[in-house]
Amino acid sequence: MTILTYPFKNLPTASKWALRFSIRPLSCSSQLRAAPAVQTKTKKTLAKPNIRNVVVVDGVRTPFLLSGTSGLLHRTSVPKEVVDYIIFGTVIQEVKTSNVAREAALGAGFSDKTPAHTVTMACISANQAMTTGVGLIASGQCDVIVAGGVELMSDVPIRHSRKMRKLMLDLNKAKSMGQRLSLISKFRFNFLAPELPAVSEFSTSETMGHSADRLAAAFAVSRLEQDEYALRSHSLAKKAQDEGLLSDVVPFKVPGKDTVTKDNGIRPSSLEQMAKLKPAFIKPYGTVTAANSSFLTDGASAMLIMAEEKALAMGYKPKAYLRDFMYVSQDPKDQLLLGPTYATPKVLEKAGLTMNDIDAFEFHEAFSGQILANFKAMDSDWFAENYMGRKTKGHAMIVEAYPK
Repeated sequence: MTILTYPFKNLPTASKWALRFSIRPLSCSSQLRAAPAVQTKTKKTLAKPNIRNVVVVDGVRTPFLLSGTSGLLHRTSVPKEVVDYIIFGTVIQEVKTSNVAREAALGAGFSDKTPAHTVTMACISANQAMTTGVGLIASGQCDVIVAGGVELMSDVPIRHSRKMRKLMLDLNKAKSMGQRLSLISKFRFNFLAPELPAVSEFSTSETMGHSADRLAAAFAVSRLEQDEYALRSHSLAKKAQDEGLLSDVVPFKVPGKDTVTKDNGIRPSSLEQMAKLKPAFIKPYGTVTAANSSFLTDGASAMLIMAEEKALAMGYKPKAYLRDFMYVSQDPKDQLLLGPTYATPKVLEKAGLTMNDIDAFEFHEAFSGQILANFKAMDSDWFAENYMGRKTKGHAMIVEAYPK
C-alpha cells in the first residue's frame, strides 16, 4: 500500500512530495526506514477538481515497546464534539474489544453518539483506517476524523484447543446431569493444549520472516548487506531520538510499571555482534536474523485529519495534504513483501507524477532484506517486463548509493 502526501506550506508553489509505503510488516512498527531522495524538477499540488482537500492536522503515538487516544486530544485541543467519526486498525483482535475503535473512543471521553469502527488488513490496518477516513471526508460525509492503530503483542488472546472449545459449548447446551456426565467422560488431558496465535499467512502457513528470507535469497541480498542496512537504520533512529526529532511520541504509563517516554527497541550494535546471531526463520542457511528484523511491539497511534476548510476555520495549521493512495496485492507466497515495487508506478501514474517529483521515500517494513530486495526489483528491467507487464522499469529509485 502506498500513500502520497504533500507537505502543507507556501501553496501552491511548494514542491516537496513524499511517498509512504506499507506492505504488511511482521510487527506494528519498524525501525527499518529508507529515504533515498531525488532532485525535484516540477512543482505540483495535485488538487482534484470538485473533491475536497484532506489535510493532516497532527498525529501522536505511544512509544514502541517490546512489552508492557487521549494524547491526541491533549496535543491538538480539538473539541470532542467536532469529531464526526473514529476509525482504528488492529491486526490481532481481542474478542472482548473486537471493535477497539469504539471502546477507545468511549474510554477517551468521546460522546457515545460518535460512531466508530475497526478495520483489519494485516499490518496495514492503521493505513486502511486512515484512508477510509480520507474517503469519508473527500466525499463530504464527514469533516473531522480520528484514525489510527493499536496492537498489544505482549498479551495476545490464546484459545483453548478446538476439542476443548467444542466440549465446553456442548456442556453449556446440555439439559440434564446425565448428558453433562457423558460429555465430561470424553474429556482428555490433551484437550488443554492451548492454541497460540501465529503471525502467519493463513493461505501459506508461513510467517513473514520466512517470506523475507526467501525474498532476500531470490534477489541475492547478502547477510552482510542486511546487517549493514539494519545497523544504519538503528543508528539513524538513535540519532533522531537523541536530537528530540521523534516529536510524535507521547508518554505512556504502562500498568504496574513506570511511564515510558521513548521507544525501547532502538539498539545500535556492531556488525561483529550482529554477525554472531543465528538465522531466525530458515535454519541453518537463512540470512534473516533478530538483528536485521524489526521487533514485535505494543503500541498505539492516532491521527487527526480534516477537510482543509474545516481545519483552517478552526485555526489549525495542517502539516500535510493527503493526496492519493494505492493498495496492491500479489502472490502471497513468493511476492508477499514486494508491495512498494508494484504500488510505486501505479500511484505515480494515478497522480500524474514521476520519480523526479518525489523528494523523500519512507518505507514501513519489518526486514532490511525486504527493503533491499524491493530496491533491486525496482531497479530491474527484467522484473518489470516479466512480472509487472512493463517494457522497462521506468520508475527505478536511485538505490546504489543510499546515504550511509
